[in-house]
Amino acid sequence: MAGNGTLRADVKPGLEVDIVLKQDQRTGKTTRGIVKDLLTNSPQHPHGIKVRLQDGQVGRVKNIIS
Repeated sequence: MAGNGTLRADVKPGLEVDIVLKQDQRTGKTTRGIVKDLLTNSPQHPHGIKVRLQDGQVGRVKNIIS
């Protein structure tokens, strides 16, 4: 199930995702990792749901890989 990461219902812990870190927002560079926590409480967010990866990095989901 691939998605664009703007709906909270689509993003779950354990999924592999591409996120954009705060410092990479200007360039749009993505970082791949496994979701540990969801940090956005609203059901959707136009820039992507904010998550914490298992390695501790925080960013907004751009793509759901698996």
